[in-house]
Amino acid sequence: MAVKPKVTNGSTTLGPAANEKDAEKLRFIEDMTMNTDAVQERVLAEILSRNAETEYLKRYKLDGATDRETFKAKLPVVTYEDLQPDIQRIANGDRSPILSSHPISEFLTSSGTSAGERKLMPTIREELDRRQLLYSLLTPVMNLYVPGLDKGKGLYFLFIKSESKTPSGLPARPVLTSYYKSEHFKSRPYDPFNVYTSPNEAILCTDSFQSMYAQMLCGLLQRLDVLRVGAVFASGLLRAIRFLQLNWEQLAADISSGTLTKQITDPAIREAVTQQLQPDPELARFITKECSKGDWACIITRIWPNTKYLDVIVTGAMAQYIPTLEYYSGGLPMACTMYASSECYFGLNLRPMCSPSEVSYTIMPMMGYFEFIPLDADGTMCNGAQTQLVDLAHVEVGKEYELVITTYSGLNRYRVGDILRVTGFHNCAPQFQFIRRKNVLLSIESDKTDEAELQKAVTKASELIKSYNATVVEYTSHASTKSIPGHYVIYWELLIKKDKTKNGKSGTIPTELLDKCCLEMEESLNTVYRQSRVADCSIGPLEIRVVRPGTFEELMDYAISRGASINQYKVPRCVNFPPILELLDSRVVSTHFSPGLPKWTPTRSN
Repeated sequence: MAVKPKVTNGSTTLGPAANEKDAEKLRFIEDMTMNTDAVQERVLAEILSRNAETEYLKRYKLDGATDRETFKAKLPVVTYEDLQPDIQRIANGDRSPILSSHPISEFLTSSGTSAGERKLMPTIREELDRRQLLYSLLTPVMNLYVPGLDKGKGLYFLFIKSESKTPSGLPARPVLTSYYKSEHFKSRPYDPFNVYTSPNEAILCTDSFQSMYAQMLCGLLQRLDVLRVGAVFASGLLRAIRFLQLNWEQLAADISSGTLTKQITDPAIREAVTQQLQPDPELARFITKECSKGDWACIITRIWPNTKYLDVIVTGAMAQYIPTLEYYSGGLPMACTMYASSECYFGLNLRPMCSPSEVSYTIMPMMGYFEFIPLDADGTMCNGAQTQLVDLAHVEVGKEYELVITTYSGLNRYRVGDILRVTGFHNCAPQFQFIRRKNVLLSIESDKTDEAELQKAVTKASELIKSYNATVVEYTSHASTKSIPGHYVIYWELLIKKDKTKNGKSGTIPTELLDKCCLEMEESLNTVYRQSRVADCSIGPLEIRVVRPGTFEELMDYAISRGASINQYKVPRCVNFPPILELLDSRVVSTHFSPGLPKWTPTRSN
């Protein structure tokens, strides 16, 4: 049995490795983390040297300097909006070295948005090698904790998303879609520690139903081989369980007869799945027995009894799904293995089997150059913090920071928007707990809706009820995950004047119109949300719950009773505290759901 890493003064010492290949990777991790500051210095010099002739660095008169002091003195800390004109020029076809000396190979679409559209992150071809390097470190670390992963397979529900092209013809797609479509993934060498039950053809199908059906079917056919079950996000794994609940009868029928349903029309999927599918009435009877009970507790371990852990992200907004995953898995460990974004892949969890509440990621210093904006206890920027950024090796345990990155692809001192807390160090490399995404109110999966977007959506929808002398006097929101998929819940308190409307109608608002308000709000939300609703089916219809008059005054009274200042009280635009949700739900007088899907196409508006 593998020995767990030793813990000395809060720092883990990796090893012994499961094999020589793993040992090499673990030595690499040790080397990088022992020399964090030196590696960071080298990375910055490499980035600045190779990009010295770019328009961006010349604009700030860096004049070929590669040292930290000059870099920090001359280059500003920037946001996406600052870079958007340059990024748009590249997207429109300008091939001059604007941000990077290497050609931009594609754009990675961030889950964050700007003016309702996905942010476009330029990337270069060699970044795939850098991401692959980080991926290659995950299995050696996991092998320290879970022995025997080479004796079975992983049931991972992996999907690609719709992509578009910029005016210049470069692809614009999510980072995982880029990776799954790359030769790094499609032509990956055989590795007994990383064998998936899902064929590539199923993963690479853009039809979410056909992709999920094929992956679930293959997972059922190989159920005794499965040692780990996962998806990128916790919400994705719950969608897979919901899919099984809705489609087990057809899946069992296919397994019993050995023929694939006609609902699967993709030729590549049909060929790949048919190679595995043979008549197996006994397995079909087992699936029918387990799924027809109506009892879905521990369904993962009942169907896949050899599962050792779940491989899903359950940090940040995904933490809301932990209780449901525990219910379906019978309390299996949940491994959060890696910290990454569209802008950059950052690091990995060196204790992947720890409790979700204890997950900390070690940022690997070779992935980019990292700086940190110090934050006060209330989450605001410290005085002078934007001019006094802290280097990776010099952050302090217990403090919170906003992450700033400089990448080989040409982002310089870019504010990612992630808020991190330092929990300790592995050797000289800090370990961070992900706290939250800056300014995000609502999130079900990859969607991120901020307060300004929510306000805009409420304002737009409230226009529909003006003809009934009605206004939204107060509102708040909640990302509900009680059902699968999760959905946005918006609480409205309405003021309806008693006099007749101009067209002679009474002030009572028709239910159908309030339903339409739900759809109007969805139409106003950003493109990531609308794609999740329309193409990915990862978010359910938006719900408006109308509460009785005076509810928000009661909410304020409750907050004041708990110590809030009446002079400084502001209605929270998002609520998660159970007693407040109970108060709101006890005052609901009507509920309304979006009657249709919002408009969405893969094509960008610019």
